[in-house]
Amino acid sequence: MTATEPTSDLASAATDLDVIVVGAGLSGIAAAHYLRKRCPGTRFVMLEARQTLGGTWDLFRYPGVRSDSDMFTLGFSFRPWASEKAIAEGGEILDYLKDTAREEGLDTLIRYGHKVRDARWESSLARWTLDIERTHADGHRDTQSLTCRFLFMCSGYYAYDAGHTPTWPGMDAFTGTVVHPQHWPADLDYRDKRVVVIGSGATAVTLLPSLAATAAHVTMLQRSPSYLLSMPQRDGVAERLRAWLPASAAHRVIRLKNVLIALGFYQAARRWPQAVRRVLIRRAAQQAQGHVDVARDLTPRYSPWDQRLCLAPNGDIFKALRGGRAAIVTDEIASFTPGGLALKSGKTLDADIVVSATGLRVQLMGGASLRVDGKCVDLGDTVAYKGMMYSDVPNLASIFGYTNASWTLKAELIAQYVCRLINHMNAHEVDTCVPRLRDGEHGELPAIGLTSGYLQRATGMLPKQGRRKPWVFYQNYLRDLRLMRWGSVDDGAMRFERRATRPVVPGAATLDADASSAVATAAP
Repeated sequence: MTATEPTSDLASAATDLDVIVVGAGLSGIAAAHYLRKRCPGTRFVMLEARQTLGGTWDLFRYPGVRSDSDMFTLGFSFRPWASEKAIAEGGEILDYLKDTAREEGLDTLIRYGHKVRDARWESSLARWTLDIERTHADGHRDTQSLTCRFLFMCSGYYAYDAGHTPTWPGMDAFTGTVVHPQHWPADLDYRDKRVVVIGSGATAVTLLPSLAATAAHVTMLQRSPSYLLSMPQRDGVAERLRAWLPASAAHRVIRLKNVLIALGFYQAARRWPQAVRRVLIRRAAQQAQGHVDVARDLTPRYSPWDQRLCLAPNGDIFKALRGGRAAIVTDEIASFTPGGLALKSGKTLDADIVVSATGLRVQLMGGASLRVDGKCVDLGDTVAYKGMMYSDVPNLASIFGYTNASWTLKAELIAQYVCRLINHMNAHEVDTCVPRLRDGEHGELPAIGLTSGYLQRATGMLPKQGRRKPWVFYQNYLRDLRLMRWGSVDDGAMRFERRATRPVVPGAATLDADASSAVATAAP
């Protein structure tokens, strides 16, 4: 098959592909980049349920939204982050993703308004069939079916339609406005208003200083504290390295430096949790300067990295507390009142606006249902293979990034590994790859060890992990780097088979030479 430059009109005609990438956010762009670079001749497209790319960074528009990882590792290795900011605002990240897709020529491969509702694997054909709901730019909806040899899910891990929003007594009586950060109203005016932010996670910690800049007062109401870690928004070491070294060399050194620092801190926290706990609480107390009760408001009930730490660029949340326009209250809601919140302690909080920063709603595979040879797949019954595939589910990989480091680090490793896997299958003329547990192997541990509420609520739908590779869901970039970049593809757990009884799926549109090559990509 000869690869040519993609043409959008011809690409839209292709219904049988080698690979379908679902999602055009950070993960999808990484996947598309490596498919083009490392699998020349592969026919693939990207399906995006929304009408624009960017994923998380287009969806979230609340005040102050920013990265919670440094941009030298959250940015792509193949397109280094050029800004001086180590922690960047959401709009800057979205621009970076759009520029990357455009410069790489990947934006022409995206089919917008394509939401995958159902994916069915048929072993006799060695194909996935996807039932898709299409929403056109004018709002018209219809359906389409596409088929592919390999399905690459890059749609993230949470539902885009709504976040997790608890209900409390008396909410109907509240005369103010209640909003969720996931769907922030563009016209919400909080200037000189009294705002209560419910929650203590990264979103709440981001919102408090941003809202406090113009609101009359902002209160972060938390049931229990999180660990707050202040870090500079600019990386001084990175700036010096950029001045001394060529750009490409500086990027590699900065990236490695940040990987090692993050990994070392995580390992220290897991090995000496009490010592790290004392340091984190002491540093937060020093920056709060007596404006909170340390034991009540800054002392979490869990050990460091049982949940993600909340970053405070340049200590912004502490500055807001010291400025008197913000406060932290540790209590629980008894009920809403017409003018605010009644707390279980008997206290009340006046509010014009209540922000429910109460977390995400976990949703895997973009909400699509999976079936293998007619049998429904419950991912909660599967075991994760190398943190990217699922036991007994053929020709499907998904990207789930690190919880203790930058998402992109794992996303790129998975994308590179999928390319290795596809090339191995092509070289050996097999059409099916499926991870299978050996006799006596089983998954008994949760794939993700965090105790965060959104993950605990989703325990039943998440895959499990085993106790030895390749069934361990490592949270360690260096171990994954060795396993996925240099480890064997044919490792005994991955079974390769040739199943297809015919080369073309019955009923699928026949691709002429031009249409077939229109979605093929070549290494630059």
